Amino acid sequence: MTTTKKNSESVRSDGTYETLSVRQRGTALSIDLADVRKLVAKLEVPFQPAQVEWRVMATGQQGRRGLIMPYADQRAYIDRLNEIFTPAGWTRKYTVTTSANFERDDDKKLVAKVFVTCDLTIHGIGSHSATGEEWTDDDHAGTSAEAQAFKRACACFGLGRYLYYFTETWVDLNDRQQLLEEPQLAGWATPEGWNQGMRPHAVSKDREAKPTSRRKPARRESNVQGNAFKLIQQIEAMAEPLGKKLYRGLLKTVGRVWKPSDITDTALLEKVWAEMQIAEQEVTRLETVRQAISAEDLSPILQSLNLKSLDQVDNLDVMRKLSLALEQKAGSLGAA
Repeated sequence: MTTTKKNSESVRSDGTYETLSVRQRGTALSIDLADVRKLVAKLEVPFQPAQVEWRVMATGQQGRRGLIMPYADQRAYIDRLNEIFTPAGWTRKYTVTTSANFERDDDKKLVAKVFVTCDLTIHGIGSHSATGEEWTDDDHAGTSAEAQAFKRACACFGLGRYLYYFTETWVDLNDRQQLLEEPQLAGWATPEGWNQGMRPHAVSKDREAKPTSRRKPARRESNVQGNAFKLIQQIEAMAEPLGKKLYRGLLKTVGRVWKPSDITDTALLEKVWAEMQIAEQEVTRLETVRQAISAEDLSPILQSLNLKSLDQVDNLDVMRKLSLALEQKAGSLGAA
């Protein structure tokens, strides 16, 4: 047995990282719980401010004001994973599917969506999967959906998760609808502040808990309110086709709410809506393969997933595993 050690007590003062020590046994990495917690803590540290960019989500006042949210390029995520685990310490796999055409709300155009699911594995720790989506009439639909899926999977490990704590902020835009001035990041959104113990929930009553501009925030425009209202209606309409358990589960895990109307972030509403569309496809897939499986064959598959019935499925990961297991069973029955 060989042992490889790469020691690091904490994040360096300049915000870079060293790999935490792991023990290599054969081809597998063995990491104890204390080390896992240290690794996750390093993943949770915010990116350097220079790596944070801002996206205009909506505009108001004839394009003079913009609703912005922060994001980081996927290369920042890759660099962090490589620094902590080395390039050999993690892997990712993508699965691509495309929906049927449906009418888009804003322009009433019939168009499909491409969905990319990323399975991210950090060796010795575990795996998480997440899905990204984009309209197929976008020239870079596949690339955008892939990056989105990868970053969402990283967030399951804590990497980039802090970006979800930013609240909506309106800022002034120039004639090309670009930011006139970038907001100042709060202390908790920097590596230095985070390592000093600052957290968004601890300063939620302080203006530093969110990025700010020097101008007073403008009231949200009516078109943004209209889009949010439509999204809430669409999400609520999913309760019946998805079933109560899955519907509530997605609201809780994706939106972190009990009902859609509690979500005030339009971008988050879009995310919940997209996840529910994917879930609806999975429900149809499950119903199709279920017809080829007898109750006797179904029972042990449910037990393997700690389910008593199909109605207990409350998340996409379990639903995909269930569908795959049923398809494999149906395939073996067909071959027999």
